[in-house]
Amino acid sequence: MKTIFSFGVAPIIAMCLALPAFADGVGISRDVMAVTVPAEGGDLEISRIQDQDNMVEGEWALTSRACPPFCIQPMAPAEGVTTIGELELLAMLEDPEILVVDSRIPENYEAGSIPGAVSMPYTEMVDHLAELGCEIDFEGWDCEAARPVALFCNGPWCGQSPTAIRRMIEAGYPPEQIHYYRGGMQVWRMLGLTVTGE
Repeated sequence: MKTIFSFGVAPIIAMCLALPAFADGVGISRDVMAVTVPAEGGDLEISRIQDQDNMVEGEWALTSRACPPFCIQPMAPAEGVTTIGELELLAMLEDPEILVVDSRIPENYEAGSIPGAVSMPYTEMVDHLAELGCEIDFEGWDCEAARPVALFCNGPWCGQSPTAIRRMIEAGYPPEQIHYYRGGMQVWRMLGLTVTGE
């Protein structure tokens, strides 16, 4: 009995000693408690909700919706587009050269979004290409100087950002400059990350 007890406790003690100083808090990653991102109204801090009993509620907790329109989206919405997770999106939010785009309808954006993201509804995405470094020409758009972007919408079942991405590519936007945060607002909220307006 003594041997089993010693064997079980030693790894736990070693693991606890290796944890960072905020071990009792809810960090973003092992070494990052919060991230500060530039936004229109000034810098914003992104962290996770510290209440370890917090749960996703309301529409964000729904698991099953009619398909269509709420069909599970592919991991990559188009060839050449890079799918990313939360840590990559946070790094992009910190980079002033990259634009993070909330491609949902304006009402959704106004109800709460990822701090630092700008609203460009999927229905109007092509109208915003000039803001992303493209120039209008006689044959449509010249996107040789297009800046890197990351698009998201409501989650893995939301088709708004995949639709926006495909429309951008059809208009001439280089797919290698597009990143897709497939988890969207549902996974962002599930992880307890900061949402604007809350």
